[in-house]
Amino acid sequence: MIARSLDERQRFIAANTRLAAVPYAPEIRLHVADEATELWRKTEDELGEIGLPPPFWAFPWAGGQALARYVLDHPETVRGARVLDFAAGSGLVGIAAAKAGARAVEACDLDPFAGAAMGLNACANHVALTIRIEDLVGRDEGWDVVLAGDVSYERDMARSVTDWLGQLAGRGALVLIGDPGRSYLQQDRLKPVAAYDIPVTRDLEDSDLKRTSVWRFR
Repeated sequence: MIARSLDERQRFIAANTRLAAVPYAPEIRLHVADEATELWRKTEDELGEIGLPPPFWAFPWAGGQALARYVLDHPETVRGARVLDFAAGSGLVGIAAAKAGARAVEACDLDPFAGAAMGLNACANHVALTIRIEDLVGRDEGWDVVLAGDVSYERDMARSVTDWLGQLAGRGALVLIGDPGRSYLQQDRLKPVAAYDIPVTRDLEDSDLKRTSVWRFR
């Protein structure tokens, strides 16, 4: 079966993941996979395609966990605000914003499987997300707060996304970036506001803990 519809994607996710508390934000539960490579293979088999993007939606990445923890501990950053969770993956950060009192939360990603996962995860945490599977880079729809986790792992993407986020910050949006110091993070344009030691999956990262910061523009 080729999982083309939302229902089919959600059934695939439910069959190949388990609902578990996020290590550094245990108030939130996500559908997560135990092993990245195996799920990636199953996703490609399911769609009958090779070379698909990795299942980023199936794991709580370090930057997302740090952002979620920060938002939950500092609800004033999002309370009453219209929030965008950019490159949302599992929807972890958007779910945290909703739990912390955001007025409305949009969660965007390019991967339709991420959209399916976000829907399941929002339901599991009893919050509402507006899910958008589209490229929003370069657009400004008036968000009060923009949250972006783990968006600096590829050079060209990191540059274009950081330029866009900088423009949003320049017009007054609160922009927070969660990142464990990946190679293409433009730290010269940012300042850290918090740092955490985040438990991560060894087969995705190079350790069991990642020192991860929440950053905002200078």
